[in-house]
Amino acid sequence: MSTIDFGVFIGRFQPLHIGHEHVIAHALERCDRLIVLVGSANVARDPRNPFTYAERAAMLRGAFPDAVAAGRLIIAPLDDHLYSDTAWVAQVQRSVRALVLEHGNGGGFHTHGLADFRVALTGFGKDASSYYLKLFPEWANLQIDSQYGTFSSSDVRSRYFQRIPEVPAAILSAGVADFLRGFMLGETFRALLEEAEFLAAYPAQWGRGPFVTADAVVVQSGHILLVERGRAPGKGLLALPGGFVNPDERIRDAAIRELREETSISDAKGQIPPAMLASFIEDARTRVFDAPGRSLRGRIITHAFLFRLPERRQLFAVKGGDDAAHARWYRFGDLSPEMLFEDHWAIIEEMADL
Repeated sequence: MSTIDFGVFIGRFQPLHIGHEHVIAHALERCDRLIVLVGSANVARDPRNPFTYAERAAMLRGAFPDAVAAGRLIIAPLDDHLYSDTAWVAQVQRSVRALVLEHGNGGGFHTHGLADFRVALTGFGKDASSYYLKLFPEWANLQIDSQYGTFSSSDVRSRYFQRIPEVPAAILSAGVADFLRGFMLGETFRALLEEAEFLAAYPAQWGRGPFVTADAVVVQSGHILLVERGRAPGKGLLALPGGFVNPDERIRDAAIRELREETSISDAKGQIPPAMLASFIEDARTRVFDAPGRSLRGRIITHAFLFRLPERRQLFAVKGGDDAAHARWYRFGDLSPEMLFEDHWAIIEEMADL
């Protein structure tokens, strides 16, 4: 009989490889049940996160069909919270609590909540990415050493996203390898390869930064103004109007300029002049977003400005311009994180109090 009721293993699995499978298999030997939380479940596809939550969950089910069928391997999504470790930790705690109470003893009533169960976090103890093991002191640690320490998912992706894709079958289970072979024949792979090539060439042309950008978070009557990116990176994704700050302008002025260039925002009198747009900015809500990995292009630090336009039934007119395929008003309730470029969903959450 195991001394651990529930193990918890957190990872992105982009893609799942035999190192991950080694940890899962050994954790299942030492836990009655194992909860696998699949991270970055709420982000758009890009070369760093090319596979959706559903695709990665299918990889896990294919690798451990018996454990899934027996209810011993439980798979659930885990969203990114790029600018709040507290929000991320809270989501892990909520997810684990809900799953433990649902699956523990057939979902019966438990007077003391998680105190009725023995829960342990598991993972690679020497892996720098496993810093999260220290964020949950109330749970035990179940460290599993791995003989698969010479490669990672990033190595798989670097060999896969190239003109002649390589599927390293030696470190992938058969089902994952078959999925990758099929995936590379589709349009999604071609789009991701185009983006990967763009990102690989970007530092040679522009350097690695740090760069300074400005973004406009423009809200009116329950809507937010977004543009569809017309080219790589993030072609086809929605984004905040914004761009790089010119050497001779203030950051605030750059946000206004980019807003006008990318959306041609207008009222009944025509395109709204810069001074009037500036009057809509809530200066107290200006924020800097500087997560080191927020952009795959390099170190890009953005300043977001909240433009709160007057409430009215007829929204200001907009149309796409510059490098935007289109500009359009979106209802907040119609948006989901995977529709947005880079960390723009996180910016909207913070700035618009979602």
